[in-house]
Amino acid sequence: MQGARQRPAGPHPGLRVLIAPEAAIEPPKPPDSEPLFTKLRNPGTGEATLYLFNSGAQQLFEVKVFHEEYRSWFIGETVQQDGRLLFVTPMDPLFLILYYLIKADKEQQGKFQPLDQVVLDSDYPNCSLLLGCADVKQYIHHVTEEKEIGSQKFHKYSQEKTLKWLKKKVMQTVKALKSNNISVGERVHAPTFISNKLITDTDEDYMRYAHGLVSDYIPEDLSKELLKYLGLPELKSPAQEPPLKKRKLSDIPVEAEEDYTKFNSNDLKPKKANSKMSAAQKALAKVDKTGMKSISTFFSSKPTAKK
Repeated sequence: MQGARQRPAGPHPGLRVLIAPEAAIEPPKPPDSEPLFTKLRNPGTGEATLYLFNSGAQQLFEVKVFHEEYRSWFIGETVQQDGRLLFVTPMDPLFLILYYLIKADKEQQGKFQPLDQVVLDSDYPNCSLLLGCADVKQYIHHVTEEKEIGSQKFHKYSQEKTLKWLKKKVMQTVKALKSNNISVGERVHAPTFISNKLITDTDEDYMRYAHGLVSDYIPEDLSKELLKYLGLPELKSPAQEPPLKKRKLSDIPVEAEEDYTKFNSNDLKPKKANSKMSAAQKALAKVDKTGMKSISTFFSSKPTAKK
């Protein structure tokens, strides 16, 4: 966990609490290369997401935030009102580079280009640091076709290679889930509304769950292609409820099978004027009310007598 210098009591906006591996926050070797928090495009959605480059920008880390409404931290002699907890975990930079490769492949119609001309983003200029991460040049061939002209290399996106690489990621995730005895069967089948049935973890369940985890870091279209590449059929949507049991979202009351289930929002609406009255209500309506005081007058404050 990252430490903090002691400061005078009181909140300080620059302090945060995070859980991170030593590699993410180790002191910089070059004095001018501190670890860098920066926003980059999420490879799955394209939206701004917080990441961390370690000292020298040799490794990329993903930053997740755990937040509860009422939480603060005691840091040294200070109270930090921002009670968020940051989790920092290693991230494969190829996922973020893959986003730009796919984009360039669509815009340039599959032309070979230098990587530094592909991984460019005026909104997120620090994306160029991805190319300096260790092993990127060594492993970029897993997702691209390569050409070398003189001393310069050119690349273009390869879906075939990418699917093969993503399958390896899925299988590595399956292995990690199994070795840690993490049950996934109920999580996989929950969207299908299977109930009153004992669900055991199968190899397909692990594959499907791992596919879902990996899909958080790739575009939706590629996720669907990966599902086919893994040989996993799409889960069937839940069966439609019978008409009598399905609650309609309309102004017409839905009749239920039992009287105690007939409550709906229409019961809260004012009754219509032409609704039937009881015999007592009819008799009361016929009484001459001339000169009668309203019942509210008996509960109002009495006027103060003048002297």
